[in-house]
Amino acid sequence: MSHPLQHKAAAVMMDPSRRTGRRQRGRLVRSERVVESHPQFTAWDVFIRDSLLQIAWPISLSSDNETADALVKSSTSSNDLISRRGVFSRRHYGSVELLPQVEANGQDAIGRRFRVESGDSISGKEEMFGTPSTPVLENPEYQTRWYFKYFLGKLHQNYVGVDAEKVPFFLSVVLTEANTQCGPHYRVILWKKTGAQKISLTHTPNKPMTVKQILSNFPSMEKIEKGPKEIFSPDIQKDLLLLEEQEGSVNFKFGVLYTRPGQITDDEMFSNETGSVEFERFTALLGDKIRLKGWDKYRGGLDVKGDMTGKYSVYTIYEGHEIMFHVSTLLPYSKDNKQQVERKRHIGNDIVNIVFVEGGPSQMANFNPSSIKSQFTHVFAVVSYCSEDQSYRLSIYSEESVPLFGPSLPCPPVFRSPTDFRDFLLVKLINGEKATFNTPIFAQKRERTLDMLIKDLCAEHMGDGCRAVSSTMLNRRAFSDVLPDPPRGSRRKEEARQVEFVRIGQALKLETIVKGDAPTSLATTGLYKRAPWEPHCFYPDFSHEILAGDSWGESRLILATDSGVYLVEDGISHRQIFDKTVIVKQLTVVEAHGILLIRVDKVKTTGRDSKMHVFRLSDFERDGEVRSRPDMKEHKLERTRGCNLYAVSRPGGSHLRVVVSLSKKLLIMQWRHSAAWTAWCPASDTDTVDGFQYLREISIPESPSLITLVDSTVAASAGGVADNTICIGYRHQFDLVNERSADVTKLYSLQDGSKGHLVAAVDLYEDEEPELLLCYNNTCHFQKLSDNVSSTEFDFHWNSIPTDIVCAFPYVLAFTSDAMEIRLIINGNLVQTMAMPKLKLITSKNDIFFATTAPEFFQSKSERLQVDKTEKDNSLSPPSSPHSVSPEARPFRLYRIPLHALSGLVAPCERRCPTPTPEPPEAPSGARLLAEPPRGISRSCSSSPTPQSFLPPPK
Repeated sequence: MSHPLQHKAAAVMMDPSRRTGRRQRGRLVRSERVVESHPQFTAWDVFIRDSLLQIAWPISLSSDNETADALVKSSTSSNDLISRRGVFSRRHYGSVELLPQVEANGQDAIGRRFRVESGDSISGKEEMFGTPSTPVLENPEYQTRWYFKYFLGKLHQNYVGVDAEKVPFFLSVVLTEANTQCGPHYRVILWKKTGAQKISLTHTPNKPMTVKQILSNFPSMEKIEKGPKEIFSPDIQKDLLLLEEQEGSVNFKFGVLYTRPGQITDDEMFSNETGSVEFERFTALLGDKIRLKGWDKYRGGLDVKGDMTGKYSVYTIYEGHEIMFHVSTLLPYSKDNKQQVERKRHIGNDIVNIVFVEGGPSQMANFNPSSIKSQFTHVFAVVSYCSEDQSYRLSIYSEESVPLFGPSLPCPPVFRSPTDFRDFLLVKLINGEKATFNTPIFAQKRERTLDMLIKDLCAEHMGDGCRAVSSTMLNRRAFSDVLPDPPRGSRRKEEARQVEFVRIGQALKLETIVKGDAPTSLATTGLYKRAPWEPHCFYPDFSHEILAGDSWGESRLILATDSGVYLVEDGISHRQIFDKTVIVKQLTVVEAHGILLIRVDKVKTTGRDSKMHVFRLSDFERDGEVRSRPDMKEHKLERTRGCNLYAVSRPGGSHLRVVVSLSKKLLIMQWRHSAAWTAWCPASDTDTVDGFQYLREISIPESPSLITLVDSTVAASAGGVADNTICIGYRHQFDLVNERSADVTKLYSLQDGSKGHLVAAVDLYEDEEPELLLCYNNTCHFQKLSDNVSSTEFDFHWNSIPTDIVCAFPYVLAFTSDAMEIRLIINGNLVQTMAMPKLKLITSKNDIFFATTAPEFFQSKSERLQVDKTEKDNSLSPPSSPHSVSPEARPFRLYRIPLHALSGLVAPCERRCPTPTPEPPEAPSGARLLAEPPRGISRSCSSSPTPQSFLPPPK
């Protein structure tokens, strides 16, 4: 007998107006791809899946509004999944090609290998989810130059020593005082020939750290035989500032080469005496035309006394960086010298060159970077102007050894706004030069320079005449005491030395600023674009410390605290749904099936009686009902007693799967209904604990400290060969467990001697291939699942040890107890650090929600909130002054970072660049937290406007 729903599905399929297009079908295929490989897959699931592939979105059945709403919600979660995973492809940053060098006689010679970034779609067609292209500076100096920013001009300690391999190093430590932003912590810089390593460590009052304890946080530094010696001379500050300056220049010089159609050799290109009107308009867009004679700012190697390098040049300041452009038509021209040596001397020695191609976009393909005879130039930005639509087009050529750098080009790489194009181009050029410093040639040169400088300084400060305390004393001494208490007779002398130390540091800082070499990027910036990670205030006052939480739909959060579990809704005061007798340690909202999973314990610390419970979300729609421990009994999930951890599969998959850790066993369960079934029959999916089916139990070597479910995207196409897997982490290693066969495979082990603090295993999908980002201590490591070797040649390191990691391409965010650190996932480069006291990640399932006691004042939603009568406090409005209340007494505020602002959820590929908007100077925290605008109208600088098809209807 046929199911009643089959008749409804058949009727819909017969109506052509209700059928979907190719893109919508592909979107659903991705979310349901693994359904056929699952042991619980039935013929009815096949029918439902195939039926859904032929139905238009949104479905319009007047009698089935509830079903339509469920389908839309299911589609939204699938979109979030694709946007989070699908855009991650290093191929978006170009493919490496061998470009033959063309000689003047027209013959080909051996060329160079370049990575060509043209902005073309990888699949050859318009993509639903394009590459995020928000232009942000990578490794900005005001974030990375720690010694200048945090040490110089302040009382701090410097040490010199040798490691286990007898290689000298320097160590700098400063203890920051508690303020309104965060508590006291150590900032530490380890100076080695391979570069400066940085880490921030929490300071515990009455328990200061010793030298060896701090050094143990750096790889291979815990085996040092002798403790380092402290350097008391204030002149060491100048030496360490010199070491930091080896990271690269704060100011930049870029070549600008004008080419005409048909010119294929560099001699021809450099021989253009003047440029076209379009070229003059382009150089005016880059910066101001300045008179070189008497120029007193950054000159980029040009003569400013006798016009030896031309009378004029082009100069600008971008986010505090002075930039001098070496424009070919403004440099001296010689009719007798075909090679134009004077022009090549400057442009050929620039790391990055802009090549303006006359004749429109059709001429861009004729440019070959191998025709430029320069071994020093590594990045070429090829620009053309299209007079038909008054737009600029851009392509990038990077020498093969240059690491990937952003922003990735939009698709297509067309810029109709000149200001947006300038913003994008300058960021791309600056990031390109910084990336070039990490090529083998430059890295080896920098390492030789640092090695020589450090050895010379070590010999100077470790000599017999050096005033350094003994290593035995240093091993016991704590950093909280800037210096050991001197004898009474020398106390005044020591105080005088400290004053002199600070005075010399402040003088060095002022001198660096006056010279224009200071990393004060934002200090001189009039315009500053809004960052895509800009948080919005979601809820202004929440008076309980959050233990766990998850989002429910667009406007609700469920939060577990020591005082019970609360439902927080946008625009409505929070209300309690479980009292404090229900101690919730972990919770998950599964919207696809309308259920809430919670892990509950009898005591506040994890014990043997921890159990999992299942509730319907609809149970919490009613106001006023607060559940307690007696209400938990009938919602208990069998077999889960003693669980210390659980994990669920990501939204967007076919079936909900749950893995529960029971000491040395993993219990695998699955929800009896598929996501497709629930989307069609939401009224029939009303189970709680009966909805879970037991699949199997797997034995593992140890009790895990983290679990991540990794869905295979090729299970169906591979005929079930590729199975879903579970990544588990414990002590010093990560293992991979096959869900079907229960085989345990060793995935990755920490280095011997490393601390075993495992943070996260985040599942990534790079070009549809599963990959894990394994995070331990302050290190992130990429690991492919297809083999036991890493997929990339780099691990990257955080400045602090995170508590949580979130991936939202192209960014990866680390949350610590008092800061949020944001890096690019393609290269690990830092883009922002924001200080936020008592920071707690709530969820990143859809948008990213977190809580903090940040002191900024908000014109928030408090006036719309009504006081919750069940609460005893009246802290429902922000404090009147950011300095009047300590962080401990300040209520928590809940913030949201929209996922689409980070990952670039787009429909068309045009209009990918943001427009800079005026912003006040940088706040001490580096963060700008704003009240959230109406949903769907992003205040953030996303890579493109959110398409109307993805915006919710107005309320």
